[in-house]
Amino acid sequence: MLIKNHTNLEKNANIDIKRVVKGKATRLGAFEEGTVLTLSVTLPRRLGASGVVLRINRDGEEAQDVPFDYTSLEGGSDCYQVKIKGEKGLYFYEILLLRGFDTLFVSSVNNLDFVLTDSSESKFTLLFYQKGFNTPHWVKGGIMYHIFVDRFKRGEGEVSPHGVINEDWEKGIPQYAEKVGDPLSNDVFFGGNLWGVAEKLDYLASLGVNIIYLSPVFESVSNHRYDTGDYEKIDSLLGGDEAFDNLIEKAHARGMKVILDGVFNHTGDDSRYFNKRGSYAEVGAYQSEDSPYANWFNFTEFPNSYEAWWGIEIMPRLKHGADDCRRYFTSEGGIVERWLGRGADGWRLDVADELSDEFLDELNATAKGVKDAFVLGEVWENGVTKTSYGKRRRYFHGAQLDSVMNYPLRNAIISLLSHRDAEGFYNTVTELYSSYPKPVLDSLMNIISTHDTERILTLLGDPTAGEDKTNAELSVLRLSSEKRAEAKKLLKLASVIQYTIFGFPSVYYGDEAGVEGYHDPFCRMPYPWGREDKELISHYKMLGKLREKHPCLKDGGFEFLRCDGDLVIYRRKGGKDTLTVYLNLTDTPIVSGRVKIEGKSFKII
Repeated sequence: MLIKNHTNLEKNANIDIKRVVKGKATRLGAFEEGTVLTLSVTLPRRLGASGVVLRINRDGEEAQDVPFDYTSLEGGSDCYQVKIKGEKGLYFYEILLLRGFDTLFVSSVNNLDFVLTDSSESKFTLLFYQKGFNTPHWVKGGIMYHIFVDRFKRGEGEVSPHGVINEDWEKGIPQYAEKVGDPLSNDVFFGGNLWGVAEKLDYLASLGVNIIYLSPVFESVSNHRYDTGDYEKIDSLLGGDEAFDNLIEKAHARGMKVILDGVFNHTGDDSRYFNKRGSYAEVGAYQSEDSPYANWFNFTEFPNSYEAWWGIEIMPRLKHGADDCRRYFTSEGGIVERWLGRGADGWRLDVADELSDEFLDELNATAKGVKDAFVLGEVWENGVTKTSYGKRRRYFHGAQLDSVMNYPLRNAIISLLSHRDAEGFYNTVTELYSSYPKPVLDSLMNIISTHDTERILTLLGDPTAGEDKTNAELSVLRLSSEKRAEAKKLLKLASVIQYTIFGFPSVYYGDEAGVEGYHDPFCRMPYPWGREDKELISHYKMLGKLREKHPCLKDGGFEFLRCDGDLVIYRRKGGKDTLTVYLNLTDTPIVSGRVKIEGKSFKII
């Protein structure tokens, strides 16, 4: 048996529904505007259907019923088809099978597979995106390395320290609150800097890395720097502008790109713009209603009651509805253009759901006007159907986001490996593939760990994520040798998926070295230079060479061959290059055709 059958066998036997473009069937569900899409339906005559209707609506508009045309009778089955010429926008549709007084609804399972129901349920999505939309060529087929700069490497170069430095790089524990949600100053640093990143470029190259994604580097009082103090300055503890320029020069000389973290939804309260603590000479919005930044923030009662991100007072939210605030970032000469012009190659946009369409439109236009920049959004759900603040987002309609962080895939991988949830994995992957534009699919940031999540090795070894432990306990808790050995097997499977599925892998610094850690801040431990897990390092180097060798991993098609609780098999194919991935989820060897896969292992052919 191949793919698990997601249809109701009693009603769906021999029903065939296809999407056809230019005479070829496709599993994709997003197309360039102006594309003529044909939906074809083949029904066994014994089903008794007298007609087929497409019920379709553009997002936010009323549905329209469009009858399918009857085309032929083939082998006891009736064939119908309807053509759709796509105007730009997101559509939802379902197919109705008319049987006298009885109507059956074809409802979506994962935007590709379907079930027959007696009433309207889940609809299919169909996106027509802007003509000519594409994503940067250099992203496709790449390998990204995500660096939390304070914890990666102390480099030899001039810095100007601020805050407290924890000198114990090997055994030091990140500063933490008594319990999750308690205030924390985050002003204890380990001293990683941009000089250190530059010193380790040869190591990154040995992993096949060609894209470096840096956590925030702008001036800030915190070690995470998501509470920006000044967008116009590289933090002096990181080496300032000199260290940034040095990194850009050396990375580009190796053919590597550098992506910056754009935290544009909020600033720090200790910033030149808000200046609550009086650290800056410039008059901030908190200090005076006559400040040039007074209208950049929403005060309900000046000065102590103001809108902050998630109510966190140290992160006052910016008001992008104010033209001068928004354009400080998005206009010609603004922050986005300034740092791209300085050598950065793209932006990862923090909390993209909080940024308005107008802001994203302007940012994208400015970025693309400078160079072939990559604009990536932090989005935790399906980016096609995502809504925030009651509004459907148009991230992938063209000229807004190139791609998003692939959290749905991360969650599906973890569920597959921890709970053998093959159905959930199949449905998640199929939904992404059948709803995203192809240029986005080729540019998805495939993650299994980030600075916001537990380390993947820890989570695979302890699926409870330490939920019954205090922060003090989690700060020193590590997997037993037995659990770590089992987690390493699963991490190899997870990383194989991450590297071989559509999109590109993003390795969170230290995952490849076997770093453990529970939730923030314990997922941000210093990199263990000289104490790396060499077995895992070798595994990741192998995967890097695999991506270099196989062009089908750059922009090839994707197809499941089998997906159940024992064995997952899928194929990537592009041009003359084909790659088949076998993942054994069990503890015992499995033979599939002529291929033998050891327990909790993989084969790539």
